[in-house]
Amino acid sequence: MALYFPKHITEYKLAKDLFTRGKDIIVSSEIQELKGYTQHGTTSVFEHCVSVAKFSLLFAYAIERRFPGFEIDKTSLVRGALLHDYFLYDWHESDPSHRLHGFTHPGTALRNAEKDFELNEIERDIICKHMFPLTIVPPRFRESVIVCLADKWCALCETFKIDVSAYLIYRVNYHLALENGDLTIRHGRDEVEQIPA
Repeated sequence: MALYFPKHITEYKLAKDLFTRGKDIIVSSEIQELKGYTQHGTTSVFEHCVSVAKFSLLFAYAIERRFPGFEIDKTSLVRGALLHDYFLYDWHESDPSHRLHGFTHPGTALRNAEKDFELNEIERDIICKHMFPLTIVPPRFRESVIVCLADKWCALCETFKIDVSAYLIYRVNYHLALENGDLTIRHGRDEVEQIPA
C-alpha cells in the first residue's frame, strides 16, 4: 500500500499547526530545558521531540486522507509527541541510573509531564508506551502507535545525521521568540540567532 500525503502540507503549515496545538508546552520554560540535553548525534531532545511531533502530524494527515472517517486526535498526538522524552537529564552521562534508559525513561518522562502539565489519557499512553516493544505493554490508542513509529523514524534519521526537520524546528523557535516578544531565536544551549527587525 502506498503512503499518500495530503496536498498542500508545507513545513510552514506543519510548524504553525504544531505550535498552535502544543503552544502551552512549547512556551513553557520546562520544555525549553530540553534544548540543553543531547538525544541522538548532535540533535537536542527538544529538536527530537519537535521532529517526532512533525512526523506524527504528517502520518496522521496521510492516514486521514487515505481512510476517510478515520479520525485522529491531532492535539493529543502533538502534545504527547512533544512530551514523550521529557525525562530531563542527559542520558549520555556516565551514571548508573542511565544504564537502562531505553526501558525506564518513558516512566520518568510521564512522571515529569504529569507534574508540569495537564494530560489526558491519550497523552499519558503516548508518553509511557512510545518505546514499544522495549516497554512490554503495547500502545492502546492509534495516536500512541503513530508517535511510536514517528519516534523510531526520527531516531534513525538523527543517528545517521539525516536532517529531516531543520526548517520546522527553525519555524517553531521563531514562533516561540515572537510569542515571548524576544528578537532572538535560541536553538540550543549556546546557539542564538537575531531576528531581523
